[in-house]
Amino acid sequence: MPSPQELLESLKSVKYPGFSRDIVSFGMVKDIAVGVSRVVVQVAPSTGNKDVIDQIRREVQATLATQVELPIEVEILQPGGGERPTAQPQPQAHSLPPKPDIPGIQHVIAVASGKGGVGKSTVSANLAAALASAGQRVGILDADVYGPSMPLMLGLTQRPKSTPEKKIIPLTKYGLKVMSMGLLLAEEQAVVWRGPMVDKLLTEFLRNVEWGELDILVIDLPPGTGDAQLSICQKAPLSGGVIVTTPQDVALMDVRRGVQMFQEVKVPVLGVVENMSYLVCSSCGHQAHVFSQGGAGRWPSSFRYLCWVRFRCCVILSRPGTAARRSSSRSPSIPRLGRLSVLPRRCCSS
Repeated sequence: MPSPQELLESLKSVKYPGFSRDIVSFGMVKDIAVGVSRVVVQVAPSTGNKDVIDQIRREVQATLATQVELPIEVEILQPGGGERPTAQPQPQAHSLPPKPDIPGIQHVIAVASGKGGVGKSTVSANLAAALASAGQRVGILDADVYGPSMPLMLGLTQRPKSTPEKKIIPLTKYGLKVMSMGLLLAEEQAVVWRGPMVDKLLTEFLRNVEWGELDILVIDLPPGTGDAQLSICQKAPLSGGVIVTTPQDVALMDVRRGVQMFQEVKVPVLGVVENMSYLVCSSCGHQAHVFSQGGAGRWPSSFRYLCWVRFRCCVILSRPGTAARRSSSRSPSIPRLGRLSVLPRRCCSS
């Protein structure tokens, strides 16, 4: 018969739904009791969502069933330690530590996507530019450590300098303060880092950059719902999140995961941007929905409350060099995807 410690090691293969980390590393497995007639596992998830709890229960039972021949019972604990009646979903527990404010920054908005290739970084640049055009003091943090694209998007080539106190000074372009891993690397240099190093760098970008006084900091998250996204959600006092998708069903499925990620860490979802919704013919002006259409109508009713914005395909992005042309004009060279009706005080009000 395996020991409780051996069973605990086995449970490290059970991922928390919507995240790449397991329930053991999250500290959710509170006790394992191996008896003569049964095995009892006590789990304290950070949510009262019945679907999430049921999925954890099933995966724990399936994992341990390969180790023991006894019946396996999974007890769901409340934050106080008692068993949670799963028939009545409870409010989410405050499992994340308090997130200190970033000095000088009033609001932080995270832009996420469930998968790559949906134009998230371009939408982030458009959002930051729209907010700046509305009179806000805006910064943009490129948190995609492995694939930073904001320097190319904004036409930035110089390296940032530092203050005598060793704080990084972000670059400024079109009125936006910008920080990205791409500003610290050679053009063809790859980042081959493990999770802890990425976590440390993101902490540096949040806490050791001289952002100054900003109304809004826009964070361009890496695609997916893994450790880097969780680190940002844990460390940054997010005012809200924006999710970027495309009309295809495979992309829309991943939006559900993005919404769930923000809900799990108690960050309000400000809206969904459906990028590349249609292509406008340059000759006749006809709108062609090359990637399907009607994404918002295919959502479950529980998500219909989300604000849904559609952007057209931007042909200029496919032309070499035009995405980051070095313009000396005062107008940003960011490829514009569409019109953003931005009410920063409303969408970021606390």
